[in-house]
Amino acid sequence: MTSTKNLQYTQIRALHGAVLDIVAVMNRPQRDAEMVRAAGIRLDRALFPLLVLVERLGPLALGELADRVGRDHTTISRQAARLEELGLIARRPGEDRRVREAVITPAGKAMTDRIDAARERIMQRTFDGWTAEEVETFVRLMRRYADAMMQPPDP
Repeated sequence: MTSTKNLQYTQIRALHGAVLDIVAVMNRPQRDAEMVRAAGIRLDRALFPLLVLVERLGPLALGELADRVGRDHTTISRQAARLEELGLIARRPGEDRRVREAVITPAGKAMTDRIDAARERIMQRTFDGWTAEEVETFVRLMRRYADAMMQPPDP
C-alpha cells in the first residue's frame, strides 16, 4: 500500500515531468517557426515571443520582458528596437522614467491576431478527442497552477 507521502511525491514527479515536457515543446525554435509559418507572417523567430508577450502583457518593461524570456537586457533592448523599426511595438518611458517599456502598435496587434488564429487551429488539433468539459477543467486548473507558481516561495 502506498502512503500519502509517497503518492504525493509520485504526483509531484509526474507533474514536474509533464511541465518539463511542455516547456521543452514551447521552447523549441521549430515551434515558433511553425507558428509564424501557420500565421502567414514574416517575422524573425527570435522576435516572435517578444511580440506576443508585449501584446499579452504590455505595457511591459524591457527588464521584465528579458526576465520572462530568459535573455539579457541588452539582447532584449536590441530586439525591441528591431520590433520598433518594423512598426510592431513602440518603446516609451514607463511610470518610472528610468524604465523603458514596450507597447503593441496597431500593426503589431494585427500580426498577433494572425498568430492567435494560427494558434487556435493548432490547438484544435492538440485537443482533438477531448470533451468540452475536459478542456474547460484543464484550462481552469492550468490557470490555477500558473497563478500559484507565480507567488513568491515561502522563506
